[in-house]
Amino acid sequence: MSSTLVFLGTVRTADAAHGDTTALAVRDGVVVALGHDAERLVDGASEVIDLGEGLLMPAFGDGHAHPLFGGLEHFGPQIRDLRSVEAVVAEVGRWAAGHPEEEWIVGASYDPSLAPGGDFDARWLDRAVADRPVVLRAHDYHTVWCNTEALRRAGVGAGTPDPRLGWIARRPDGTPLGTLREWHACDLVLDRIPRRPLDELVDALALATGICARAGLTWLQDAWVEPEMIDAYLAAERAGALAARVNLAQRADPDHWRAQRAAFARARSRVEREAGDLLSARTVKFFSDGVIEGGTAALLDPYEDAPNSCGMRVWEPAALAEAVRAFDADGFQVHIHAIGDAGVRASLDAIESAIEANPSWDRRPVITHVQLADPVDLPRFAHLGVIANFEPLWAQLDALQGELTVPRIGESRSALQYPIGELAAHGTRLSFGSDWPVSSHLPLEGIQTAVTRRTPDGHPEHGWTPHQRLTVDRALEAATAGVAYQAFADDRLALVPGAPADLVWLDTDPRAVDPLRIREIRVRGTWLQGLRTHGS
Repeated sequence: MSSTLVFLGTVRTADAAHGDTTALAVRDGVVVALGHDAERLVDGASEVIDLGEGLLMPAFGDGHAHPLFGGLEHFGPQIRDLRSVEAVVAEVGRWAAGHPEEEWIVGASYDPSLAPGGDFDARWLDRAVADRPVVLRAHDYHTVWCNTEALRRAGVGAGTPDPRLGWIARRPDGTPLGTLREWHACDLVLDRIPRRPLDELVDALALATGICARAGLTWLQDAWVEPEMIDAYLAAERAGALAARVNLAQRADPDHWRAQRAAFARARSRVEREAGDLLSARTVKFFSDGVIEGGTAALLDPYEDAPNSCGMRVWEPAALAEAVRAFDADGFQVHIHAIGDAGVRASLDAIESAIEANPSWDRRPVITHVQLADPVDLPRFAHLGVIANFEPLWAQLDALQGELTVPRIGESRSALQYPIGELAAHGTRLSFGSDWPVSSHLPLEGIQTAVTRRTPDGHPEHGWTPHQRLTVDRALEAATAGVAYQAFADDRLALVPGAPADLVWLDTDPRAVDPLRIREIRVRGTWLQGLRTHGS
């Protein structure tokens, strides 16, 4: 028997024809009426919710996140919010003492700005744990800090050469310091860590998607999926453990991508065959480069603090273009991490080559992060139909900028970072993400930063590069309809009759408050296709 849910109060439909309205009705997981038509259904409704001073609107989406990593962080030392090396070391020691059964101590996400140049010493961790390996990931997930025992078990010593993709920070005598940067260097240690059991991965996904539901999220782009993670997602959906829709982006490896093509297609078919409505696997993820704070983002001109380095390309441009053409031909959406201006240009070139080489189709390619782009490349996003996925919380002059980013690229290039407003002015489709657990998963925090370009305490007074700011409505659109478009979910672009009832109820309308207080707004309820996943 069908039941009807009616909301009374301010509803932001995000539809130009309807605008804001006074009521919304849901039946069988679908929006069936708006305004006066919805109000007429109150008498026969199974539930009526008075929105009070709040706002009902389309649920948030996250266009770039790592939910499994976020869930797993809760099973190790809690180091994310610690503000000194000493505090991190103490927490590692405390957690290790409480878990004597754990052979490896694994945690994330420490702040890489806590040590000069982001270089952390293994001996600092040795003070807390010397007899078991300790492996900690920086919150950028491109850097690892480990103790001496972890280096020993991985066979990393003075004679270990730097791998092709990454490098080993060293002491003056050539011995490894304890900091490893980028793929192949980090994998020297990460590949030695025992795999987590399937039930623990399912628990992590249940925890992660529950956390996201409480933030008003109903769709997530998992932007880094390895083969073993697909089993975990399918098991989680079978168990009813997922509180959000998730699209899986399988990671293309520059050394093995040709062999991956058939495997990725099989995995996509398997998800389509075995999963229900909550899972898809239509995307392939590429890492074009690294990160500026680690000196590994690919730049057109050398780093200020390393005049002989332009960073690290994970893929050479011709190889990236070849692989993007191939996966595009296989019908996969491409999702490319590009931080530096050279990484962004190579990504645009690769997508352009796919458009020119392959038959036309609704490809919706994504370049994510777009921290630094040459201004001449900005019009190419709209011209090529590329979605610019930003993590807007990063667009502020925080400690990471002051300690690592600005010293590495200089003031003039720093002023070009996160060109959200300029890309919007060029007509680029924008979507917002969090890169959680790299940074906060809370959409309202990112929206506040996109609107103000200020830190939470209001610095600088008039906003950092204020011409890049968005209006509140435009930021809400990027966090909702922009992500829905990225997800190929055109039926979720707005709340109109026939749309899936993916909804979020905020206790305050973000358009009606001081922009520096948007982050304080509380999520009172979240509905995924009409079913409540948060609130009571």
